[in-house]
Amino acid sequence: MRDAVSAVIPIRAVPARSKYDFEAQLRRNGIDLPPLSVDTLQVNITKLCNQVCRHCHVDASPQRKEMLSPEGVEKCLEILGRHPQITKLDITGGAPELHPGFDALVERAVALGKHVMVRHNLTVQLDGNPQTGEGKEYLPQFFASNRVEVISSLPYHQEYFTDAQRGAGVFKKSMQAMRRLNAEGYGVQGSSLALNLVYNPVGPYLPAAQAGLEADYKRELKSKFGLVFNKLYTITNMPINRFRLHLDKSGQYESYMDKLLAAFNPAAATGVMCRSLISVGHDGRIYDCDYNQMLELRAAGADGRPAGIFDFDIEQLLKRRIRFGEHCLGCTAGAGSSCGGATV
Repeated sequence: MRDAVSAVIPIRAVPARSKYDFEAQLRRNGIDLPPLSVDTLQVNITKLCNQVCRHCHVDASPQRKEMLSPEGVEKCLEILGRHPQITKLDITGGAPELHPGFDALVERAVALGKHVMVRHNLTVQLDGNPQTGEGKEYLPQFFASNRVEVISSLPYHQEYFTDAQRGAGVFKKSMQAMRRLNAEGYGVQGSSLALNLVYNPVGPYLPAAQAGLEADYKRELKSKFGLVFNKLYTITNMPINRFRLHLDKSGQYESYMDKLLAAFNPAAATGVMCRSLISVGHDGRIYDCDYNQMLELRAAGADGRPAGIFDFDIEQLLKRRIRFGEHCLGCTAGAGSSCGGATV
């Protein structure tokens, strides 16, 4: 797993050739985006998932085999214990609950005093592990006992649009899973157990205003299903991997990128998540964000050497130059986009 120390990563992610050159856009607006902190360790522990979603930038599916090794899990916990400034652990996938070391990772990170967030697709509670058949019905109780923040994608509050993006039957299963989380106190007024939903547009356009969508979701889910949640995060579909393939096949890549470029917001740019987060892949390599991870744009320390958990150096990461590409326009369009929703 360990890389040769002689390996050096070029700093520029994409040559400045197209009109979608993100770094050129930053220069035109007089914006510099150095790292500010590393307060969140986001770990993609597996690409295995019980779903196959049209917009998935991870290309996750029931056939994927990639998993963070037991040594990698231990190293992440060691990093969390050694660096008090890293206050949050954001566990993602795939469906991270399908990793055999998931439960222990959550429990031990909580014991270290970290705020643990899980990117939970809801239906994994009912589907279980597509490769082993292991059930996951216990997850709501497990989350509650560890006071995990649950962040769940729900493309829309209507069945048709959700199933169009995530597959037939996903909406009904998601409603069942939310009901089980509500029963444990998640999203319920007066409870400290947070259930936050994520909205991605079902197509090549920018999300509507986050506050308005949140109000719509709360009204519809409460009135039709008796379900509650805390916040709604809007996330722009990134023009990479599975969604990029859809754009290319439908001839919409250029028009979508034009929308992102036209909606560039300098205020959103200053709040991009890569300034306070690092992303860890299943192989232990470190990236500036989950999107760069999927494009294999690996982060480099200030000395130009590739970053990884097995030779973790937070000072080098704080001095690094963040790697940008055309896809970064997705995080800076309109109200901005991040793993925590809009940034302005």
